[in-house]
Amino acid sequence: MRRFKHYTDIQLIHAFHDGNVRALETLIMRYKDKLFSSILFLVKDKYLAEDLFQESFIRIIDTLRQKRYNEEGKFLPWAIRIAHNLCVDHFRKLKRLPAIVDSDNNDIFEWLQIAEDSPEQKMMRQQSHATVHNMLQQLPEEQREVIVLRHFGDLSFKEIAEATNCSINTALGRMRYGLINLRRMMTEKQIAL
Repeated sequence: MRRFKHYTDIQLIHAFHDGNVRALETLIMRYKDKLFSSILFLVKDKYLAEDLFQESFIRIIDTLRQKRYNEEGKFLPWAIRIAHNLCVDHFRKLKRLPAIVDSDNNDIFEWLQIAEDSPEQKMMRQQSHATVHNMLQQLPEEQREVIVLRHFGDLSFKEIAEATNCSINTALGRMRYGLINLRRMMTEKQIAL
């Protein structure tokens, strides 16, 4: 896998097409954390996120095997779009909004690893995470989605636009209105983070 470390995504895909499975492993390892965290934030359930994450990579691998991938140089946005569509499909089937807590009844922010804090700092951090999480849940879905992909998925606005099938200006507008709405909620509730 070391020899593929400096390959571009498209070089890895071509190496996989040439029969080298290690190239595919390198590609998966490169993006697995970003893809999983994006799914987890959308579905808010660790076990469901793991299932959708696996299903996403099965679809990605099948598409690559069949040589139907044609998004040269845009692997991550393409992969996140697949995962996003699977999440949307899942919630359409359930016909309900995603839960606020995961299956263990834990706040979704607990997966963020932060240095060891004092008990008081931990409590304050948990309260801040819960407050932010609750405010995010009050945003319209399109605004919440862009904020999640930008801040938790670490995607550019171009990648967000591709993943959500909208223009860059629309993605920027959704982010702007989402942040305005968050600030308004913080002002109304006199919240300081």
